[in-house]
Amino acid sequence: MKIGVTSEIGKLRKVLLHRPGGEIEHLTPNYLSRLLFDDIPFLDRAQIEHDAFSKVLKDNGTEVVYLSELTAQAIGTDAKVRRAFIEDFLTEAGTGALRRRKELFRFLMNIEDPHELVLQTMEGIAESELSKSNRGPLTRLVNDTDGFVVEPIPNLYFTRDPMAVIGHSLSLNYMASRTRNRETLYGRYIFRYHPDFCSNTKRCYTTDLPYNIEGGDICVLSPSTIAVGFSERTSAEAIELLAKNLFSDEESAVENIIVVDIPSLRAFMHLDTVFTQADKDVFLVHPGVLGNMRFFRVYRGAKGKVLAQPVKGSLESVLSRYLELDNVTIIKCGGSNTIASSREQWNDGSNVLCLEPGTVVVYDRNTVTNQILEDNGIKTIPIQSSELSRGRGGPHCMSMPLLRD
Repeated sequence: MKIGVTSEIGKLRKVLLHRPGGEIEHLTPNYLSRLLFDDIPFLDRAQIEHDAFSKVLKDNGTEVVYLSELTAQAIGTDAKVRRAFIEDFLTEAGTGALRRRKELFRFLMNIEDPHELVLQTMEGIAESELSKSNRGPLTRLVNDTDGFVVEPIPNLYFTRDPMAVIGHSLSLNYMASRTRNRETLYGRYIFRYHPDFCSNTKRCYTTDLPYNIEGGDICVLSPSTIAVGFSERTSAEAIELLAKNLFSDEESAVENIIVVDIPSLRAFMHLDTVFTQADKDVFLVHPGVLGNMRFFRVYRGAKGKVLAQPVKGSLESVLSRYLELDNVTIIKCGGSNTIASSREQWNDGSNVLCLEPGTVVVYDRNTVTNQILEDNGIKTIPIQSSELSRGRGGPHCMSMPLLRD
């Protein structure tokens, strides 16, 4: 299958999701900060909400594929690939796995079903699941039997961040935190070994590059222009490398990268946390960043050379100029109500997923912002979000488009 995303608003044809699983059940208060969560979602309710999200996509003509199932299919037909997957997983799993590598390898190799194996790597491996044999007396005494030898990966349901499709190229991202950087393993195996994706997929960024970039900072505005957030999670050096790879590809149509400098705060962690597109000329923005944004243009020079310059003007003028629009409409999350704006931004009111021009999936709890969207001619499809929103990500974060019109 050929991937292709040249806008944020074209009819969404195929999307990659991850249904929350046991990795959410393995969140405990002691692990919240390290695993980048503020609270513990109730898994049963989160799965009901996620299934409803998936149904909305399917009901609107989008094919939904799942991260765990594709990974299982990628490793399930070749014993050597399966073994390599386990080896790579253990290499990236941290110091606890390094000390217990042989024991963990045997544990994982004994899981025969490929899908069960993939889910186990996502859920983490508790101390209680492993045999206590072959360990010294001090290790047995000091080990926390309630802890994890390999920590869970609870952010997986935000499939936007480990990967991004830009045109017909794939960005496999080097993520900012160690706990999230493990998420890219699944994409690497899908796009290397899955029969539907392993051929003819170019890479415009790879995980062996040394600088951080995450998919929530990548916004494909048009075939020739993308926006990338310079943020808490994405570095300027990574943006330059991404530009170099795109500009050196003669088949890439990307000519301009609009770099949006946003404050390095958890509340503004990615560009799509504060900015998403709802229609050809309609954009949803958190008002708290409007006075704090700086813009730069990274553009293609002769022979693919990377050039850069500052860009002056408001968000509206920058978008109008590079999307060749007469004007654009900026909708503020929460409108002019500062209390609603702050509350709904915390619950990802600025983070909507466009299914086709003028139709977006939103969290139902952001009632003020959703009504403003409707008043501006945007059709909203609300989904329940009491538990999904606890992970600090919205519908845009939970979806990785593979194909758009």
